[in-house]
Amino acid sequence: MDWDKLKIFHAVAQAGSFTEASGTLNLSQSAISRQIQSLEQTLKTSLFERHARGLSLTEDGETLFKTANEVIIHLKDVETSLMEKKDKPSGKLIVTTVVGFGSIWLTPRIKEFMDRYPEMEVEVIVTDKELDLSTREADVAIWMRQPTQLSYIQKKLIDINYHIYGSPKYLEENGYPNTVKDLDKHKFIVYGKGTPSPLSQTDWILKVGKKDSTKRKSVMRVNNIYSLLLAVDSGVGLAALPDYMVQEKSSLVKVLPNVDGPKYEAHFVYPQSLKNVARVKSFRDFIFDKVNEWRF
Repeated sequence: MDWDKLKIFHAVAQAGSFTEASGTLNLSQSAISRQIQSLEQTLKTSLFERHARGLSLTEDGETLFKTANEVIIHLKDVETSLMEKKDKPSGKLIVTTVVGFGSIWLTPRIKEFMDRYPEMEVEVIVTDKELDLSTREADVAIWMRQPTQLSYIQKKLIDINYHIYGSPKYLEENGYPNTVKDLDKHKFIVYGKGTPSPLSQTDWILKVGKKDSTKRKSVMRVNNIYSLLLAVDSGVGLAALPDYMVQEKSSLVKVLPNVDGPKYEAHFVYPQSLKNVARVKSFRDFIFDKVNEWRF
């Protein structure tokens, strides 16, 4: 069986469409389609069912994908073992985390890490989609929830605390609320569609202090925490934001500081296969040191 075709098949099966796989593989859709057709001809079976929304695996396709996935995971583990220098961190490390934490807190600290370990190369993927660490879409992750996968090594990093914030300009124009009842007179920005799953209390600010099931109305919804921060900073209204974002980058004012918002746990996560890898251990220790220095 042609290994290159098998890798293309695996990427297409993960993506669910030739279009999505094209970007991952850096190949044209027509080239990918030809490779899949050739593989199906070799195996004398259909691997995908084509439909308007994309592709789905046939029963034979499921069998091949499971085997290919196991082989790819094993090869990546072997590659890591062969390339890893136990005495000195080196090589590439892929780190994934959510957009807000990655953009505001993590990325500005990567230079210090790389100065400390000049033989390291770091790729940071900020996305609110959880990448698959088992297939090494990333080496380590910082997620805003405790992962359910038992095969992952995980350690609580910090508590992410939320409070209500507004810009000085907005508060000068609309007044400073002194009680939760005063919030009824204000404008609010909240999360919209596509909110990351850890943020389960997306409408908290619309309900805080309410004794019935009614909610305040929002004037704007966005599905990205960084965009939410910028909207508040521009004076659109009040919003619940994680404290670290404001402490790190903004001149926003904490409104009703004694009213605590939602709290989420951030966890540092990586697969068992990378347990003794020097570059993972060095990054883990660095991040925990930086967190201990910061005012979370």
